[in-house]
Amino acid sequence: MRGSDERTGSLFSFVDLDERVPAKHLLRKVRQIVNDALATLDADFSKLYAAEGRPSIAPERLLRASLLQAFYSIRSERQLMEQLDYNLLFRWFVGLGRRRSGLGANGVHKEPRPSARRRRLGGVHGRGARTPRGEAAPVERSLSVDGTLVEARASLKSFRAKDGSDDPPGPGRNGERKFHGETRANDTHASTTDPDAKLYRKSSNTAAKLCYIGHALAENRHGLIVQADSTKSSSRAER
Repeated sequence: MRGSDERTGSLFSFVDLDERVPAKHLLRKVRQIVNDALATLDADFSKLYAAEGRPSIAPERLLRASLLQAFYSIRSERQLMEQLDYNLLFRWFVGLGRRRSGLGANGVHKEPRPSARRRRLGGVHGRGARTPRGEAAPVERSLSVDGTLVEARASLKSFRAKDGSDDPPGPGRNGERKFHGETRANDTHASTTDPDAKLYRKSSNTAAKLCYIGHALAENRHGLIVQADSTKSSSRAER
């Protein structure tokens, strides 16, 4: 018998958000570590807020929401607030109930702007970052690494022969420099403005650029970035 696609409402709902989050979800371990760190900062939070007046959004929730924004690469606070309205996992991590409205863009905007919040909470950010993270380390078989080129802030005109045998750029701030027919390699040439940048290309069909390689270590099951690093450009950098 084919089931009906009609939606039926319910008068009461007693589903706990905690029951909807898988027991082995990585954010469970992350949230426990975050809560332990926030508990040690309670006295610091109390000093940052006045004793009277209208209650603000809890700083603990703001910090948890900021972590989600970093973990899942959410582009803006407004998009983060939108996610908190319907994403049950996010609501659970931040500490919102199922029926309570999200933090709300208007509510967050009544708080200090992002730069001001960083100044206000800057002191507690550093102390929380020193919390041990070993318990949240995922198993090795669920990890993968990927890399991307990070273009250096160095002009190809600065890529000169190390022995000074090539012709210098023309006069002026951005003098012309012709490379046609000239062989250039990292062994014989280096940038005069960024010596660590290497000439590198992604494939034989793309132009070589002065760049670095950025590496992201991802936890595959939940799509979280657990470590990021950058290295000099090399065919062996990824491994």
